[in-house]
Amino acid sequence: MAIRSDEITSIIKSAIDSFDAGAETRNVGTVVEVGDGIAQIYGLAGALSSELLEFPNGLMGIALNLQEETVGAVILGNATGIKEGDTVKTTGRVVEVPVGQALLGRVVDPLGRPLDDKGPIKAKATRPAERIAPGVIVRKGVDTPVQTGIKAIDALIPIGRGQRELIIGDRQTGKTAIAIDTIINQKGKGLVCVYVAIGQKLSTVANTVAILEQYGAMEHTIVVVAGAEDPAPLQYLAPYSGVAMGEEVMENGVEVAGQGLVKDALCVYDDLSKHAWAYREMSLLLRRPPGREAYPGDVFYLHSRLLERAARLNDENGGGSLTALPIIETQAGDVSAYIPTNVISITDGQIFLETDLFNAGQRPALNIGISVSRVGSAAQTKAMKKVAGPLKLDLAQYRALAAFAQFASDLDKATRDQLTRGEKLSEIVKQPQYQPLPVEKQVAILYAATKGKLDDVPTPRVKEFESQFYRFLETERPKILEELGGKGGLTDELSSALDEAIERFRVDSFGMDAVKAPEPAKPSAPPEASISASPAPPVKPEAAETAEPAEPAEAADTTDRGKPA
Repeated sequence: MAIRSDEITSIIKSAIDSFDAGAETRNVGTVVEVGDGIAQIYGLAGALSSELLEFPNGLMGIALNLQEETVGAVILGNATGIKEGDTVKTTGRVVEVPVGQALLGRVVDPLGRPLDDKGPIKAKATRPAERIAPGVIVRKGVDTPVQTGIKAIDALIPIGRGQRELIIGDRQTGKTAIAIDTIINQKGKGLVCVYVAIGQKLSTVANTVAILEQYGAMEHTIVVVAGAEDPAPLQYLAPYSGVAMGEEVMENGVEVAGQGLVKDALCVYDDLSKHAWAYREMSLLLRRPPGREAYPGDVFYLHSRLLERAARLNDENGGGSLTALPIIETQAGDVSAYIPTNVISITDGQIFLETDLFNAGQRPALNIGISVSRVGSAAQTKAMKKVAGPLKLDLAQYRALAAFAQFASDLDKATRDQLTRGEKLSEIVKQPQYQPLPVEKQVAILYAATKGKLDDVPTPRVKEFESQFYRFLETERPKILEELGGKGGLTDELSSALDEAIERFRVDSFGMDAVKAPEPAKPSAPPEASISASPAPPVKPEAAETAEPAEPAEAADTTDRGKPA
């Protein structure tokens, strides 16, 4: 049958009408210069600030400098395979990282790729690494403690859930040790931890992970690693990836084995000094104008936008929290340098560690005089708040008198009693590494020390007294420990029961005489050279008269609290 020409025309027209070319438009540019992990790209006229770019071989980059004709981008990975003339495409996305339960117990890089040979991470969700911090309206006051398990910190520099507490000090003073002890102490306490290692040796990170596994802490911990051998862009990205993983816990919660849904997170950034160095390196390579100490002008914003993401959300927004423990390394104790002063002004307090105290055997090497928590006793249990007050006063008076006592030949009894009490308290707040204490044990021993129950104990035996006292309470008085760990506070009845338990332990288990009630007496004021705003405590019991002369502090623990640093 012959086909008519008009039929052919109609068939062609219908085919043309139904044809869809499916043309795809993409913003494409060309690499004109590459080196040191930085690429200058011609084109990409529609690129957005901080947009994710796609390089050949699957490499990704971030557009940071948007110039008139070129885009300056940092490459997230090994840039040796990229050459001049390579094609670069925009993606329309920002950097996102996997989040959720699948990351618990894993070691990942800043892009969420596994580093622990435990298989792929099957995360059900991702979050942008960069995000605006929660506003004032959705926040709530900080009133719940993060128990570090370290007596000196929980009593004198308490940390609350949603707080930002800086750990600052020279190298090898125990900064990382405090953070690791805090993570270990969160086992079973409903807190997910994110440890971000920035610019550290991989051997150091491997040692840290092994310690966390040894103490069963990896079950509630995510480790994000940008090692010293990683390019600066990955080190720059690491803390933002870590806080994004923590924000998922704060806002949506994650299921932790044996604890149910957990909505409280703790992020440790170890350390932000190296983070600032990485950002300075990137900025100089991108030819941004340098400022003080060659840092770019926005280095303050670099850390403020990170640390402001720590928050305690109100009940209408889920009631979760994200606590930040940034770490800063100082040079020769100079806390007035650029980056330390920046981070001090951003955070809610700082824990300052001193090399001299560390070398003298005071570990953790806290300088209690310049360490502070701006949340304070609001983040303490009632029982801890009650024993912390006398502890602060006694230690402050001891510090004021100790310097004067070195030059004095004849001290009155009240001054000698104060020095004895302070020496025992200084010994009590020492603590070996990887041995965090539950809050009830901390309250018990600090109560005994501030009530003068250790004044007649020889200094070398203070640690022995402490360890045996814990065992006595666990076996003979478990009810007291249970009540001390509760929310009821240190009531008169509980104080009486604790006094009786301490006396029973001293006489029956430790072989000491019973402590008599102190006789009220007005102590003489210390000389003007040892000015102290606080009054001296009352004269201690008669046992103090027969106490052995003050002996040098006990030798430091063999456990080196400065490792890892």
